[in-house]
Amino acid sequence: MALAPKILVADDDQALSRTLSWILKENGYEVVAIPGGEHLFEHLSADQFDLLLLDIMMPKVDGLQLLQRVKNDPRYRDLPVLMISSMPPEEATVRSLGLGASDFIAKPFRVRELLARVKAHLRVGRELNQAKTEARSRSEMVDILHEVASSLTPEEIFQVLVRRVAQGLKISRCSIILAEPGATHGTVVAAFENPTLRGLRIDLRRYPEIRHALETGELVLAQDVSTDPIYEEIRSQWQSEGRPIPCRSAIAMRFALKEKPAGVFFLRTTEDDVPLNQQDVQFADQVISAAVQSLERAYDLERAVSGQEQLRHLAATDPLTNTLNRRALAEKLEQEMDRAARYASLLTCMMIDIDNFKQINDTHGHLVGDRILKQLAGLLKREQRSPDAVARYGGEEFVVLLPETTLAESRNFAERVLNRVAGYDFGEPGRPLRVTISIGLASYPDERVTDGESLLRLADTHLYRAKSEGRNRVRD
Repeated sequence: MALAPKILVADDDQALSRTLSWILKENGYEVVAIPGGEHLFEHLSADQFDLLLLDIMMPKVDGLQLLQRVKNDPRYRDLPVLMISSMPPEEATVRSLGLGASDFIAKPFRVRELLARVKAHLRVGRELNQAKTEARSRSEMVDILHEVASSLTPEEIFQVLVRRVAQGLKISRCSIILAEPGATHGTVVAAFENPTLRGLRIDLRRYPEIRHALETGELVLAQDVSTDPIYEEIRSQWQSEGRPIPCRSAIAMRFALKEKPAGVFFLRTTEDDVPLNQQDVQFADQVISAAVQSLERAYDLERAVSGQEQLRHLAATDPLTNTLNRRALAEKLEQEMDRAARYASLLTCMMIDIDNFKQINDTHGHLVGDRILKQLAGLLKREQRSPDAVARYGGEEFVVLLPETTLAESRNFAERVLNRVAGYDFGEPGRPLRVTISIGLASYPDERVTDGESLLRLADTHLYRAKSEGRNRVRD
């Protein structure tokens, strides 16, 4: 979106000031005229101008002193200043240029000469600002991309982007919203002004600039939210609700991942900030464009890691009961035995068998038998602590590993599980079945236990005793 250059005219001659303003506006410039120079710095700090036309001889303030103050202020050092005066051209030119003015225009001026000088100095100022912006952008881009490249997750990259862009542009509000074109809601994934907003769902009907950017792909740069046409409808709503205008200026730019629109980069300023401009747009666009590749790579990595985790989970999980399978149990048992031996800690193994399970299958069918296996697995997982492990050992047998658990504590745990199973309604809804289990316990250290395999054998021996002595009991 091309914006008209903004010119500030400071002259105490109201007739001349009106004439200058009219000429400049007729030639496509945006003009702010102030009577004299007393309040010059208030206007300079409140808005961003491309050129200053400043009278030298004013009754209340010296234009050359104002020029010196402007050029000594780092904020306005590069602002082109054209001095206007009825002083003798030789004297005025020497003094003005010596203090840093870009040019001098004598009164009365010729319109074509004035416009030519204005156009020339606006072009020079624009080229200088562009060069400085590009230099700043390159330096900051290197830093940002180094930080982005070191972030592995999309969430971390989003956080880096809003922080670095907000700091680079010296603005207080910068966020990223994920949404697709046509969506009525979006999700805030990062917000510089409030990191806790991450994951917040927002109603896009209250954000016309985001909707427009999403649906059209066009950049939205609103330098004045209070007057920009894109906010006309929502401004009426703000007024009816008694709400103040939430920001001073705004930028909304859509970005894509894998060539599909993914969301909007959303920058805003408050009354305390300088309004956003086209240079800010260029910087933000460069940052988000350069970061897209890192984001796509991060999402690919996240999917790959998720896929690998899923494969590992499938490889280690019994498909019916969603507990560890026998191979994963062997690995877990080896790890726990090694840890118990190294740190002289305790480890108990519970071997569990469903009583008369063959009879249940023969009487009610294998589908009911499978349901009972899943229900028992669920019950055991609900009873386990975070360090415990539940595994299907084979058929109707399960193993529970209890690290850092004494034999007495394990007996209490086993009795509790025994009672829970005996009182649980297994089978299908409306057709409950009563099921019992037998449990064998073995603990390390024990002179009969030298490794994981011998711990399992000892637990299996005690399970055999429990079953031979009547079932529905615990033995160790």
